[in-house]
Amino acid sequence: MNTPISLHQLPQKNIFRPGDVFVLFGELFGRGYANGLVNEARKAGMTIVGITVGRRDENNALRPLNDEELAAAERGLGGKIINVPLMAGFDLDAPAGEPTPTDLLGSLTLKTWVDDKLDWAHIEKCREVGVKRFRDSVAEVMAILDGMIPDGRNVFFAHTMAGGIPKAKVFLAIANRVYKGRGDRFLSSQTLLDSDLGKLILKNFDEVSANTFQHLIDASATIRSRVEASGGQVRYSAYGYHGTEILIGDRYQWQTYTNYTQGQAKMRLERIAQTAWSNNIKATVFNCPEIRTNSSDIFAGVELPLILLLNALKKEGGAAWTESQWQACRALLNDEVTLEDVLQKVIEFQSSDVMQDFRNFAAWPMPNSPAQADLTIGTSDEVQKMHKDSKNLITDLLSSLVIEATGTLMFLESSAPAGPVLWLNHDIIARQLNQLHA
Repeated sequence: MNTPISLHQLPQKNIFRPGDVFVLFGELFGRGYANGLVNEARKAGMTIVGITVGRRDENNALRPLNDEELAAAERGLGGKIINVPLMAGFDLDAPAGEPTPTDLLGSLTLKTWVDDKLDWAHIEKCREVGVKRFRDSVAEVMAILDGMIPDGRNVFFAHTMAGGIPKAKVFLAIANRVYKGRGDRFLSSQTLLDSDLGKLILKNFDEVSANTFQHLIDASATIRSRVEASGGQVRYSAYGYHGTEILIGDRYQWQTYTNYTQGQAKMRLERIAQTAWSNNIKATVFNCPEIRTNSSDIFAGVELPLILLLNALKKEGGAAWTESQWQACRALLNDEVTLEDVLQKVIEFQSSDVMQDFRNFAAWPMPNSPAQADLTIGTSDEVQKMHKDSKNLITDLLSSLVIEATGTLMFLESSAPAGPVLWLNHDIIARQLNQLHA
């Protein structure tokens, strides 16, 4: 893929009606993209079914939700949850009585991790155990789900699984330096990825963020065949990230956060959708804009492009509602700071010579550099200090708007998707928001 395939037209069709079934393939946690899609399913009157990743007991064994956890999760979802643990990844899996990959990482230290080697033959055995566990559980979930979907109903499977960082103490310190370190604390992301620790993390990212989409498509084949034979339609969506076109000056330009360590897994996710599409399965990965979530907050500076959505809202026909969003953002800033000051700082960041070197779509995801880290993290810190309250930022408000817009766009576009991989850039996000709030 040489250029982003962008959605430029607001989708108009909606095949989903009351009685159709929406399946959230991933647990609903706090703030995040999935909330927008679930809200659309609720508005359409669909029957909502969710799953759980389960929980770990004191011995790290995977267990279902207890009654209290299940009740809380179903209240949050607004639907039934199939209580079979679907924890993805293999970092805590191993043949009986043998160490897990996370156990192996326990011997790594900050002084030795770059050169420390892992037992790849053993890790492959752990991966096979984890994949079998996951696939067996997915089969169990699909057998239960099959009985919950009447003939002739449309079904929307929304894949939301992502992540895969092992819970190793040594990695927390390394991550802080890769994603938040500058100057003497800078650490090259390439150094991480070239190490055995980095290679393990990439393998786990693949299993969590990408391969689970394939397992979902494969395991739901029986449901798909029955639904389609009885007059219904089946759709699959997944959340991708592969940079975003934002308004810089007077035109939309592709840019990205560096270093996005999960990038290889997100491209694998795209390829899975492309293969499914070639087999007449309507599966679409939507590459969404940068927002702030519980998981993205580790990446200092990932939120910066989001601020320029304010300019896109004006460019794409914004009226009274758009002006109210500008005013709401102004109110969050220190008295001596203007919103125009913040926007100019982000434009200067995006237009800098340093960041131009990272606009290479074909080379994505690129490793970080000392100059890039210093500028990205420094700009993020400066913008945060321009606010009255570090826990109440412009990017929090704008993140909620992007979640709203992507939910509507993904839900409607999935009725008649244009292709297996689509970018939702700031132009279509702004147009959707202005239409929703006209």
